[in-house]
Amino acid sequence: MNTNDVLEQRRSIRKFKPGSITKDQIEELVHASQMAPSWKNSQTPRYYVATTEEGMNKMRAGLPERNADHTINAVAMFVLTFKKDQSGFMRNGSPDNEVGNGWGFYDNGLASENLLLKAYDMGYGTIVMGIRDEHILREQCQIPADEIITSVIAMGVPDIHPTAPKRKEVSEIITYVDGE
Repeated sequence: MNTNDVLEQRRSIRKFKPGSITKDQIEELVHASQMAPSWKNSQTPRYYVATTEEGMNKMRAGLPERNADHTINAVAMFVLTFKKDQSGFMRNGSPDNEVGNGWGFYDNGLASENLLLKAYDMGYGTIVMGIRDEHILREQCQIPADEIITSVIAMGVPDIHPTAPKRKEVSEIITYVDGE
């Protein structure tokens, strides 16, 4: 499968059918994710992974009911975090620019996209959920205070194949600054 096919065909999947995943496959996904670029190669994303119902129920406890329903039959769930005050910061601890920890979110977005695309390439569907309860997830997954939680990603065998949502025309979102 080529890159354009993956980009054009990957969708958010909100309904999974029963399936399975191996530890090797999880590690292959995380490896693909960590190949994303990061601020000064800081590699701050962290992955909390559940592959059992018990583990996934711990993560579901931190999701609103609607999002938790989207994880039924998932083969794995991930809570993504990043080490705060590192990506976007100088060694002395001060921010490199006005964005500060925003660079950690940016880096996690890049890493998440790699994870989503690799999952699709491996035959899995994914849904990224940002509406979650930080405190419950932090407690259930034992996430330390020096990490910022960005999202929960459920992954499984797709039981639906949604069509692509309409995208804006490139001409609506591009501005050339080259001059005439």
